[in-house]
Amino acid sequence: MAGNQDQFEIKFRLTDGSDIGPKSFPAATSIATLKESVLAQWPKDKENGPRTIKDVKLISAGKILENNRTVGECQSPLCDTPDTVTTMHVLVQHPATEKEKKAASQATQNKCMCIIL
Repeated sequence: MAGNQDQFEIKFRLTDGSDIGPKSFPAATSIATLKESVLAQWPKDKENGPRTIKDVKLISAGKILENNRTVGECQSPLCDTPDTVTTMHVLVQHPATEKEKKAASQATQNKCMCIIL
C-alpha cells in the first residue's frame, strides 16, 4: 500500500455539476499538469470551454491551487484516507478582451464632478 499513498484519485467538478474523472495522479504531478489534463478531457459539447491553462482555476479545500505546486503539496487531511477520491472544482476565467478592457477604462474616465465655490 506504500505505493498507493503516492497516487491520488482526483475528479474535477465543473460549474454545471458534471465531472471529469476520477483519474489517478502521482503526488509529484504539478497543478499545471492537472490543468492540462482538464483541458484535454474537457467535454466538447460545453460552451465557453478553456483555451489555455491560464483560463483554468482549480480549487481544492477552499484554496485556489498555484501552477508551480504539486498534488502532494496541496493535499488536505481528507486525502490521507485510503480509497478516497478528491474533488477539485474547476473555474474557467477567460482573460478580458481588449474591448472589455477599453469599456472598463472608459467607465472610470467618464465621471461628472461638481465644484461649489
